[in-house]
Amino acid sequence: MRAFRVAYDGTPYYGFQRQPDVETVEGTLFRALDRLVGFEGAKPDGYAAAGRTDRGVSALFQTVGFEAPEWLTPAAFNSELPGHIRVWAAADARSGFHARYDARSREYTYLLHAPDIDIDRLRAALAELPGTHDFHNLTPEDGETTRAIWDARAERDGSFVAITLRADSFLQRLVRRLVSLVSAVAAGERDPTFLDRALSEERLSGPEGIASAPPEPLVLTDVAYGFEFAVDEEAAASARTVFERKRIDRETGARVAGRIAGELDG
Repeated sequence: MRAFRVAYDGTPYYGFQRQPDVETVEGTLFRALDRLVGFEGAKPDGYAAAGRTDRGVSALFQTVGFEAPEWLTPAAFNSELPGHIRVWAAADARSGFHARYDARSREYTYLLHAPDIDIDRLRAALAELPGTHDFHNLTPEDGETTRAIWDARAERDGSFVAITLRADSFLQRLVRRLVSLVSAVAAGERDPTFLDRALSEERLSGPEGIASAPPEPLVLTDVAYGFEFAVDEEAAASARTVFERKRIDRETGARVAGRIAGELDG
């Protein structure tokens, strides 16, 4: 078995998981693998992914594992991938390795544009999250909704705040709804006691429901296993070039939009 670290810009894709009629990250990976090594059936032998990020969500540490030939390096993988997706590290894994079930923890970081947010109030709200909670009010999933949050922190980054959450696993939309909740508490839009209600057995409904924060600022920033990955320097350099170019393009677009808005403001 081989495991690969995958970074991607999620904005052009309808999420990670393969779907029949739309472009997804996983579908793009499968097409690349089919061209490189060929495989029979619906997916490569032994294939699994660490997580299923939603539409618009990006990743630095997405991980996929499957039976792969030794010559399939990250750089070779990238030769059949578009620039939005870069494989940048790999590792040998035990027989039967499962990228989802063998993950020891996952970490997401949300880059919240919040120049005026009260960082102390935000950190106080985040301090309520570590521990085991039933998140039934913060996910559309049915079934078991109890999860353990291990770490919740916020760091100021210019006009942004990076909100980072680490857990054993995450429910669908949980991170984005937690971001929406704690930022509303920090802004004074929700009373701090509302956070306790949201984490309680009481079921919220109607106007008290918690909407998801937008997906584009969310990044999967770590998936931890019990082994180390070897960085492919050629592939990592390619990834740095690709994402630096994207950074410049988006900063340029933001500057243009800012100039237009400034002129319209008189």
